[in-house]
Amino acid sequence: MIGQHDTVNGAHFAFTDRWGGVSAVPYEELNLGGAVGDDPAAVRANRERAARALGLDPDRVVWMNQVHGAEVAVVDGPWTDAAGIPSVDAVVTRQRGLALAVLTADCVPVLLADPVAKVAAAAHAGRPGLVAGVVPAAVRAMIRLGAEPDRIVARTGPAVCGRCYEVPEAMRAEVAAVEPAAYAETSWGTPAVDVSAGAHAQLERLGVHDRQQSPVCTRESKDHFSYRRDRTTGRLAGYVWLD
Repeated sequence: MIGQHDTVNGAHFAFTDRWGGVSAVPYEELNLGGAVGDDPAAVRANRERAARALGLDPDRVVWMNQVHGAEVAVVDGPWTDAAGIPSVDAVVTRQRGLALAVLTADCVPVLLADPVAKVAAAAHAGRPGLVAGVVPAAVRAMIRLGAEPDRIVARTGPAVCGRCYEVPEAMRAEVAAVEPAAYAETSWGTPAVDVSAGAHAQLERLGVHDRQQSPVCTRESKDHFSYRRDRTTGRLAGYVWLD
């Protein structure tokens, strides 16, 4: 259920795998995405299971309406109306005990925290979001709340790797023009994009040096959801929160 859980000075970072939930095929088992066609009751049960496994209150988790952009919302608590969740790809908070969640199934979940300033952020970095600058936008929002880049701890979770994320040559050139570190080639020799490498390069330039990247490629791992592999599938989640 919880593929990784890391704690640094009271900042928690966690990523799920696909097991331990109640969703049926093709969303089996722990689908946490509410907009992929799964039974809403199953998604609610899965979100509660994942939260409980992390010691979190399921009602104190902030979810996003992710749209592959670079908009950031500063939050003090969960949205009061599910229908009113804004279209953003990063959320930032100074509220302790409030978990921020990001959904992915090949995109890069970016979790950030400054344990000293008690500021946390979660960002959804797919290829369009990387180009749009969602990662720098999240860091800048943290800085406005008192975070300092050299204190920020960054964790990126399971995502499609550069060896597997095939794109047209023109698209690779477009991405690399914005972030050269994302330039990649598949294991079969065609143009590719490495979004995780691009996100880490952006963080490094911003002064965020305490970083770890998951070794898991979602397309290669049967323990993780992958949109590129399966198309109709569930969503993983990354969670970040502060004690």
